[in-house]
Amino acid sequence: MEIGRIALSRRHALAGAGGLLLAAMLPRGPARAGTRIVEDQTGPFAPNAFVRIAPDDGITLILPNVEMGQGIYTGEAMLIAEELDVGLEQIQIEAAPPDDAYVTKLIGIQATGGSTSTIATWTSLREAGAVARTLLVRAAADRWQVDPASCQTEAGMVRHVPTGRTLSYGELAVEAAALPLPAGPVALRDPSTFRLIGHAQHRLDGPAKVDGTAVFGIDIQQPGMKIGTVAACPVMGGVLLHVDDSAARRVPGVRDVLTIGNAVCVVGDHYWAARKGLEALTITWDEGVNATVSTGTVYNQLHEALQGPAVVAHAKGDAKGAIARAAIRVEAVYQQPLLAHATMEPINCTIHVTPERCDIWVGTQVPMRARDSAAEVTGLPKEKVFLHNQYIGGGFGRRLEHEYVTQAAQFARQVSYPLKIIWSREEDLTLDRYRPAYVDRLVGGLDAHGNLVALSHRIVGPAVVARWAPEALLPNGVDDDLLLAAVETPYAIPAMFLDYARREAPGVVTAWWRGVGGTRGVFVIESFIDELAAAAKADPVAFRRRMTGDHPRARAVLDLAAEKAEWGSKLPPGGGRGVALQYVFGSYLATVMEVEMSDGGTVLVRRAVVAADCGRVVNPDQVVAQIEGGLIFGLSAALFNEVTLENGRVREKNFNTYRVLRMNESPAIEVHLIDSAEDPGGIGETGTAAAAAAAANAMAATGRRYRRLPLTGTQA
Repeated sequence: MEIGRIALSRRHALAGAGGLLLAAMLPRGPARAGTRIVEDQTGPFAPNAFVRIAPDDGITLILPNVEMGQGIYTGEAMLIAEELDVGLEQIQIEAAPPDDAYVTKLIGIQATGGSTSTIATWTSLREAGAVARTLLVRAAADRWQVDPASCQTEAGMVRHVPTGRTLSYGELAVEAAALPLPAGPVALRDPSTFRLIGHAQHRLDGPAKVDGTAVFGIDIQQPGMKIGTVAACPVMGGVLLHVDDSAARRVPGVRDVLTIGNAVCVVGDHYWAARKGLEALTITWDEGVNATVSTGTVYNQLHEALQGPAVVAHAKGDAKGAIARAAIRVEAVYQQPLLAHATMEPINCTIHVTPERCDIWVGTQVPMRARDSAAEVTGLPKEKVFLHNQYIGGGFGRRLEHEYVTQAAQFARQVSYPLKIIWSREEDLTLDRYRPAYVDRLVGGLDAHGNLVALSHRIVGPAVVARWAPEALLPNGVDDDLLLAAVETPYAIPAMFLDYARREAPGVVTAWWRGVGGTRGVFVIESFIDELAAAAKADPVAFRRRMTGDHPRARAVLDLAAEKAEWGSKLPPGGGRGVALQYVFGSYLATVMEVEMSDGGTVLVRRAVVAADCGRVVNPDQVVAQIEGGLIFGLSAALFNEVTLENGRVREKNFNTYRVLRMNESPAIEVHLIDSAEDPGGIGETGTAAAAAAAANAMAATGRRYRRLPLTGTQA
């Protein structure tokens, strides 16, 4: 979804029993873990508090966003610690509970996604820390009967400079909580004094993940818990007709066989018993109307919609007239496939339902939706449903869905014990909610000097937001996420016309996937810019550079990436070098990729050089790691992956048919960050967005243009 810059109101502080409590209506999601893991949300403070300072000197951050490998635990703790004048080692972390108080204005619900976490909390979390610091200093000054200006904070203490007296934050917590709020805005630290922000920090969740003590959803253990695994109808929309479970119940360790409308769950003392029991079932499905859907069905309807009516999404100038008058006309059609999320941690959820309450242990990007789903299934009021969010072993948008929590609740309400449900890898891949397939047609016009004068663009495909947040669909029916990287580009384009033909894919549910509009749009636009450069007989970097006249930050990353990649230097036989330039998720990236093509068509990506301007950097190591991981994730999809359908069934069942880039196939990656005083942009999805375009352009440099993903699949 398109992420805008939304001004957040000033934060407020509340007094809580026994300590200082700062509360805010912040854009934040659930979180878990850190230097200390705390799940008890029943303390004396309101659930919308995010900073707690206790008399025992404990400083707790109730984290705005969930940790799923992106390093946000550390980044957000740094924002608080910087203003509070404490070290990261002094921060403890709790999970924010599901509640309306934590809805992010950038997304519209309590959620972690869209590369919004740092954008949303950059100012608000620092303000929270600054308010806390101000109150603590005032409390100390009042006790000493001195001017607050004569006091300083350091390492969790307030020091009176003239006398050297000190008081710890814990000693001041009760007094600080009783003070009135500052009358106006509090001063934030000058960036020149930052001790943490902008400097590489070890991740707070690193030690627990290294020594194995980190608890992911799949690791949950509860007294008396049983483990189940499921089989749902393999055709979307189908239902269960009959199940013969006699053989399954004879499997040692099998305890129950449960059914709901479209799925069966076998419960055992351990996963292996449940899995063997599931394999022993004889199931009859009514596969429904999607039983004849194939991959061809999906693509045919997309290509058919390249002609005919569409909704105008953006118009600037007389693009069609300028193209008709152009000296050179270039046209291309691009196709992108359905994609699975394929997270390392497969779908899982543990639920215990009793007449009085429901407890859920799960890793989710949407805690409130997950909780509300269980409440609806169990009939319990929302305040009796308690969601304990866990580390997520890969989200990528998959955990922005919650249908697996609904399913788990439907099964768990049939038994008295805690039930942990784990989907097999096959179930996880074949019943995913998929990144949509799209087809784009672009027509560009160049003048006699090779300058772009106009661009016409049609997008055909689903509108994810229409299902996920229908209220966010634009009045004309356009999903504005699809305009990312298509309308707001790093280029000055004199005239542009973009229209959209919505076509929902039959037989699957489509969803967010580490960006949809951004990743889709960058591949299309940057591939086409390369084709325009070729038609103009211009160098791809030089062609882009002269189009970035009013985007100096874009030009800066392009120049840096070209310099570091030694653009124009000679490559060995079979080598190709390509470039992609982008402005999505509030950040500028230029990526230069080098590939080696064999005579048989095999491609190896040898090197990737990225220059990034993501505004002010909180944790440089975190940014570099995100770009590196995003590139690997994006290259896996760009080179190999496509979800295909036959008789309504997804054919890719495991990593042998849904490839992940292997270690020996991974390129050397260099990331160069540009110093910037701008507010932070998003970074989590930027590397993924760059991967396909940069790789396709590098492959095209060896002599053949690639317009369909995956790049190693059949090309038009």
